[in-house]
Amino acid sequence: MRSSAVADFVVIHIDGILDATTREQFSDHLDAVADDHGPDMILDLGGVTFMDSRALGLIVHHWQRATAAGGHFALVNVQYPASKVMWVTGLAQRLPMFETVDEAVAAV
Repeated sequence: MRSSAVADFVVIHIDGILDATTREQFSDHLDAVADDHGPDMILDLGGVTFMDSRALGLIVHHWQRATAAGGHFALVNVQYPASKVMWVTGLAQRLPMFETVDEAVAAV
């Protein structure tokens, strides 16, 4: 995981597997970014090769946390094969998803 700044957002680029083995690292990173930079966050999931329901639950938690704080949250570059759990649960229709970071920033 690495982070960069675009406009008023922190973009978190994630590569690899998001599951029970990486959940704590993922959670700690998202918490640190939110604490240090505020609620406006974009997750770039283009490098994710697999995501389980625990990771999705963590994403939903941070989406709710950001919106409750008056911030903006978006997912970009979501790849269906690696993130099927979003569609199986119906959250793909609820979570704010965009093709690119520029599209997510422009939508705010």
